[in-house]
Amino acid sequence: MTKGESAKENFMSGLNCSQAVAAAFSDEMNMPKPLVEKLTIGFGGGMGRMREVCGAVSGMTFVISALYDDDKSGIYKRVQAVANEFREANGSIVCRELLGLSKPGPDSPLAEMRTKEYYKKRPCPELVALAADILEKYISNNPYKK
Repeated sequence: MTKGESAKENFMSGLNCSQAVAAAFSDEMNMPKPLVEKLTIGFGGGMGRMREVCGAVSGMTFVISALYDDDKSGIYKRVQAVANEFREANGSIVCRELLGLSKPGPDSPLAEMRTKEYYKKRPCPELVALAADILEKYISNNPYKK
C-alpha cells in the first residue's frame, strides 16, 4: 500500500486531514500511531477548523520535523519544498480555498459527522492521499538518518 492509500484510508476511517497524513508515517517516525494521532489532532481543519493552512500540509510538516535532524532553516526548506509541490498541484495550501469556502476566519469548532454526504462534498480524501504521496516521494529522494 502506498502512503497515499494509507492516508486516504486513515481519513476515511475518521481521522482528520493532519492525522491521516502523519499517521501514515508512524513507522518511519518510530512513534505509535495513537500517539501521532493525538499529537496532530489540533492541526485538522486548517488548524482547529480555522480553515487556514491545510491539515494535510501540516501533517507533512509534522513528519518532516520528526524525521530530519536539520536546523530550523533546513527544516523550513524541506517544508517549503513539499508545500510548494502541494500548492502547484492544487492551487493553494489554504484549507478554506481548497474547500471553496468564501468566509474567512474560524469555522465552528464542532467537528462534522462523517457521513456519505460529508465525504462526497470534500476533496479531503484525495488531498491527504496526494500529500502523503508527495511526502513519500520526497523522503525517497531525500533519505533521513535512522
